Amino acid sequence: MLMGGSSLVNVALSIIRNKALAVLLGPEGVGLIGLYGSIVDIAQTAAGLGLGGSGVRQIAEAAGTDDAARIAQSAKVLRRISMVLGLFGALFLAALAFPVSNFTFGDYQHAGGIALLSLAVFFRVVSSGQTALIQGLRGIANLARINVLAGLLGTLISVPLIYLFGAYAIAPSVVAVAAVTTLSTWWYSRRIGASPPPMSMRQFSREGNVLFRLGIVFMASGLLTFGAAYAIRLIMLKEGGAVAAGLYQAAWGLGGLYAGFILQAMGTDFYPRLTATADNHAECNRLVNEQTEISILLAGPGLLATLTLAPLMMSLFYSAEFHGAVELLRWICLGMMLRIVAWPMGFIVVAKGAQTIFFWTEVAATLVHVGLAWLFVSKLGAPGAGMAFFGLYVWHGILIYVIVRRLTGFRWSIANRRHSLLFLPASGLVFSAFLVLPPWSAMVVGFIAVALSGLYSLRMLVELLPLESVPAFIKGWITNSA
Repeated sequence: MLMGGSSLVNVALSIIRNKALAVLLGPEGVGLIGLYGSIVDIAQTAAGLGLGGSGVRQIAEAAGTDDAARIAQSAKVLRRISMVLGLFGALFLAALAFPVSNFTFGDYQHAGGIALLSLAVFFRVVSSGQTALIQGLRGIANLARINVLAGLLGTLISVPLIYLFGAYAIAPSVVAVAAVTTLSTWWYSRRIGASPPPMSMRQFSREGNVLFRLGIVFMASGLLTFGAAYAIRLIMLKEGGAVAAGLYQAAWGLGGLYAGFILQAMGTDFYPRLTATADNHAECNRLVNEQTEISILLAGPGLLATLTLAPLMMSLFYSAEFHGAVELLRWICLGMMLRIVAWPMGFIVVAKGAQTIFFWTEVAATLVHVGLAWLFVSKLGAPGAGMAFFGLYVWHGILIYVIVRRLTGFRWSIANRRHSLLFLPASGLVFSAFLVLPPWSAMVVGFIAVALSGLYSLRMLVELLPLESVPAFIKGWITNSA
């Protein structure tokens, strides 16, 4: 609830930010934001060596022993290594600014902006280590505060910068947002392990080696994920120019807006909890089924509404210039519906420490995603990128289910089977309606699906909540309808 509430505030802030940037910059500017973001993501992931993910696991394990000295030592190692890696990552990107600009844009005009982005890399690597400290100790309230504070300050800084200086302020605004996020994470993590006991170089090295062993796998996974996102943006840029890249960025941002805040809210506390019970297969499977059920019920109606109202949402959240992304957005929504079903299962592989399996599933997902995008975009234009995302999760969902079935004997609960058999066909029905029916008829089908699925989700969620936490008017509605 805490993370969901903070993420909801961030959704509202991102709506304001996206609308402002879309009006001020247009599709080309939004496309440039997406490409700059991909460059920073890749550089941060390479520089951070996966310490954000491995740090959560390391701190969570230390917290499980209730040994304050061990927690303080782990925190000290994580902080120092993050600072050093952030510095090296920033210097590395700054040194490669000219070749990166030429590779991405085919010229050197953006080299100055890319060099400036090196500061964002430093801030984000440091922030990732500080966030891992908080998340590993399950400081959910503080993470929620960080989300809201970083989102608010980021909006207050980036929008005026873009308004005053236009596209020239895109790189500075990325740096500014990273800086205020780092400041927020420092404030709420500064007391964690503030007075660690003395450590020998051998102890420091041993602690660091544990972080790096698992971190390398997280880094490889992140590079594959962000590398795929970068490659698809490059495909869009080469095939359709800066406008096509901007349409993809808008559709991707809007398609993942609602589902993203559900998954973030769920994953923040879910991963440390799952790590603590990874050896208990029955409990591990119960947690995954529980999280899957919540994610389907919360995200399903919102994704159906996005499918139905795609043109209106494009105008509302961006501008009329982005209407060319409507079909692309609908394909992404279909993929997101599959993602919320498959996503929780993937945590089993990470929590079990199955590093080889985790790495090769990520390699396969990257090859499938980029390969499908290259094939579909060249033949079908911008909607092909959305088709590739949908195809990825058809394939990945089946693969990850087979893997976790072997690892822990995982099976879908009866409730999750029932929910999936409602939401997945409903998504396909609404999507198909817009292909074969007149727009108003398809809109009616969509509204009916949204209303019925929303009522169904509300009823199911009320049954999952403790009775005393349910508002009286909803409780009365459930009682009368029963």
